[in-house]
Formats: sequence, C-alpha cells, structure tokens
Amino acid sequence: MRINNIFQVERLPVGATEVFETLCKDEGIHIERIISNEQVTPFDEWCQQKTNEFVILLKGKASIEFPEGRIIHLGEGDYILIPKELKHRVIYTSKNPHCIWLAVHFK
Repeated sequence: MRINNIFQVERLPVGATEVFETLCKDEGIHIERIISNEQVTPFDEWCQQKTNEFVILLKGKASIEFPEGRIIHLGEGDYILIPKELKHRVIYTSKNPHCIWLAVHFK
C-alpha cells in the first residue's frame, strides 16, 4: 500500500488538455483527480456525461457554465453535483494557483 498526497502535482497540464488521474475505479464508481491550468472546454462544445458527477475544487478558482446561461463560480472547497446528461462546460480555470479537482462519477 502506498500513501499519496492529493496536492502533490508531478506535472502541470500544457496546452488544451487537463491531466486526469484515476484514483479508484470499481463497478459503478470512478474517482479521479483532475489538474487544470487555464484549460477550458472549447467554446462550441458541451460536456454531457452518462454518470452523475460530484466534483470538489480543492485548489484554485474555476467557473462552469450551463446551457441556460447560468454560471457557477467555484473557489477552494466548493463542490457541486452535476446530474448525468446535464450539459455543462468549464469556462475558466485559474493558472496561479492551478486547479486541483476531485471528481466522483457514479450511477
């Protein structure tokens, strides 16, 4: 068994792609750490997952937009539940500090 630290980041993302790290995966649940460093969802795209997503922003600042124009601004410690199939997109993630998310995907 190995002890890891959620805040220890080996590499920051570069370009348009965030860093996704699976922490635990089993039938019906997927827990991952996501590292963002100014990455956002492309303007003409929406995320729409087949599972519910409970997400906590552990470090940094971020904003998530929903199709009706609603924008949620998140700071360290803020969390939301995004129901499955709900369209959304990340429109802002801070660079300094970078963002560390903990996402739990479940049915």
